[in-house]
Amino acid sequence: MAITPDRRLLESGIEVRPVYGPADAPERELEPPGTFPFTRGPYPGMYRERPWTIRQYAGFASAEESNARYRYLLEHGQTGISVAFDLPTQLGYDSDDPAAEGEVGRTGVAIDSLADMKLLLDGIPLGEVSTSMTINAPASLLLLLYELVAEAQGVPGTALRGTVQNDILKEYVARGNYIFPPRPSMRLTTDLFAYCQQRIPQWNTISISGYHIREAGSTAVQELAFTLANGIAYCEAAIAAGLSPDDFGARLSFFFNAHNNFFQEVAKFRAARRLWASIMRDRFGAANPKAQALRFHAQTGGSTLTAQQPENNVVRVAVQALAAVCGGAQSLHTNSFDEALALPTEHAATIALRTQQVLMHEAGTTDTADPLGGSHYIESLTAELEQRARELIERVDELGGAVAAIESGFVQSEIEEAAYRTQTRIEAGEIVIVGVNRFVQESDERVELHRVEAAAEQRQRERTARVRAERNAQAAAAALADVRSCAVGEGNLLHPMREALRAHCTIGEICGVLRELWGTYDKR
Repeated sequence: MAITPDRRLLESGIEVRPVYGPADAPERELEPPGTFPFTRGPYPGMYRERPWTIRQYAGFASAEESNARYRYLLEHGQTGISVAFDLPTQLGYDSDDPAAEGEVGRTGVAIDSLADMKLLLDGIPLGEVSTSMTINAPASLLLLLYELVAEAQGVPGTALRGTVQNDILKEYVARGNYIFPPRPSMRLTTDLFAYCQQRIPQWNTISISGYHIREAGSTAVQELAFTLANGIAYCEAAIAAGLSPDDFGARLSFFFNAHNNFFQEVAKFRAARRLWASIMRDRFGAANPKAQALRFHAQTGGSTLTAQQPENNVVRVAVQALAAVCGGAQSLHTNSFDEALALPTEHAATIALRTQQVLMHEAGTTDTADPLGGSHYIESLTAELEQRARELIERVDELGGAVAAIESGFVQSEIEEAAYRTQTRIEAGEIVIVGVNRFVQESDERVELHRVEAAAEQRQRERTARVRAERNAQAAAAALADVRSCAVGEGNLLHPMREALRAHCTIGEICGVLRELWGTYDKR
């Protein structure tokens, strides 16, 4: 539908009126922040009590290089670590596996064994810093390595704080970095829930991700609905495994995209909290306010960044970050302006970090909770997004829930259609991308790019080979046998996997055992 002075349409299908007044906003009293249904935020004082965590996502090459980048960011004001893993690690392959050739350290850090994790976290006080790890299919293995390194530092599991993404369902929907079929993958997810409840109680056991759903081309409504539908599936699986929604629900977190339309994004975050509060109370009977209150990390929209006129991305990121903050994010990553071209340079990463610091210290964003609450436009958008997302969740329910809807291809096809519609509007000029389909410049901007040293892959392969050569071979074999035995049965897999990692088995070896037993997923 064409955009005209008289008609404006958001990509989510919501028509924006020329002006909003009291009649356009729903008649409901705005509750204080920190109270059900948490529209205005999960905590009473919000950023006056504790500003959002500045958590810049980083990782490349080998553990040594990534450790240096984490230290640099912490020294320059980052308040939490966010670890990006390379593609082989995400898919459960060791760096010296033939399938990993050419991909080691390219999109994140390569982690094969306990030796790598020790180097990655060297000199970082794990009892003081919270850490987010973007890892899904082998999430339990990376968390266990983190716990083992913390123990070597003298930090007990009860003192560890952070989040492991552990959201496998969105991999089938939008990202593609899965290993095993959905149902055994859900077992690993709920085993991690139970393990953390016993051993790492302050850890957020999952970050249910809408970010990648939006990156794949979904609308804001679809991002909301499919993310929360996945959250429902994880809750159902946890309850079936004997866990209490009041307990595991308090450790759930979410991960949303901060996209371009500032007002829609603020309303989306508010609607997400309102929806999830009612889902946890009414569907699962959770009475614990901490289980009802949705907490989320936000990242600015990677798919919105352009290779053309890349410095424009600084502005895009700032607007998106402001939307996340006005929407009440608990932590935030701001993308670097050069990410449409390569992994961020140190210079670009510093500008992204400084963007958050300017918002936090100069823009007045920490002075009051929900600063746009009560705006007729924001309240109308919040209600509209909530209603449309609720209807789409009901559609997923009718199909048998998120797992069944994914297995049938429903979710994937809905996102693909939305992505096609948006791209069609961009090509027709109905959606303006500055520097791409309007305000184009002929001259090329020269931007310094980050290059991953080719020798890093060889160093990583050699270290993994040394780990295998120097470990106790019998102990490693026995530990892998214990993993196999538990996987065949019904015990919590994290316990034997922990011992296997302690015996210097690699991630690829442990995932290989599970591949043999469970097979791999082929969405075709």
